Amino acid sequence: AVDHERRSALRAHHSATHLLHSALRNQLGDHIAQKGSLVAGERLRFDVSHPKAMTLEDLSIVEDQVNIQVRGNSEVSTRLMTPDEAIEAGAMALFGEKYGDEVRVVAMGSAGNEAYSTELCGGTHAHRTGDIGLFRIVSESAVAAGVRRIEAVTGAAAQSYIAGESKALGDAAAVLKVSPADVPGRIEGLLDERRKMEKEITELRRQLATGGGGGGSDADIKEINGTKFLGKILDNVPAKDLKSLADDFKGQLGSGVVALISVNEGKASLVVGVTDDLTGERSAVDLVKAGSAAVGGKGGGGRPDMAQAGGPDGGKAEAALTAIEEAIG
Repeated sequence: AVDHERRSALRAHHSATHLLHSALRNQLGDHIAQKGSLVAGERLRFDVSHPKAMTLEDLSIVEDQVNIQVRGNSEVSTRLMTPDEAIEAGAMALFGEKYGDEVRVVAMGSAGNEAYSTELCGGTHAHRTGDIGLFRIVSESAVAAGVRRIEAVTGAAAQSYIAGESKALGDAAAVLKVSPADVPGRIEGLLDERRKMEKEITELRRQLATGGGGGGSDADIKEINGTKFLGKILDNVPAKDLKSLADDFKGQLGSGVVALISVNEGKASLVVGVTDDLTGERSAVDLVKAGSAAVGGKGGGGRPDMAQAGGPDGGKAEAALTAIEEAIG
């Protein structure tokens, strides 16, 4: 027995892939060619040749083009022809497919005096484009080099998807205490506020780490074989902030080596800075590798004046500082 509800959904999704194929070629160019597809009762998947991600504007235009053809409610026609007759009639053949002496040509939609889409196809299709009901693109992603994947829904599945999106937007608007139309602006404002606070937090962390902005105290500075050394263990300072802190400390030392280790969630991040006058004698890369080994890391990288590394064992931060000191000596 045929499940008519499922068969109707398959027909709608299959016919939508034909319209989608033509819309993509119209918007992006004739290089667009089908590389694979999946037609299911609840969705469609369509892979095409294209060298880069499609823009939101491209996808919106393609979606609109397909829905224009759906609303046009033109008849979907099928004809039997020889392959040569079909190609002469403008039908698109799929590369790699083998065709017999007689082929089935499916045409649908309207583009002036011609069909919007004409392809060789043996699958089941809607009787009219209006049977598709509604077309909605759900996602666009990469499958392989030069191949993009579009996933979409039609009919009741599309209506359900849009209802879910509307609910999510409404829920977000309620949380933000604005109307749905004002959600993008409110989010942008919140992101601006967050960026400002992150800058302030970074500056406060710097001041705390450097003793209120004045750098490390004299008690923090050692001298190892004539080289000034400042080593600090910092709690919960992001790894991305360590280099700028190291630059501050290098400025305070004038000449010397700075080693900073931040411990976050049990893991260690290390930065070693060497003032320019000493890079001929000591490389920050060699020193940071010594510290990284002590916390279970595997090397590090950077320049002779500034290098960074990490390790899984933040509990051995003191041992890492000792290892760097020994490497200096």
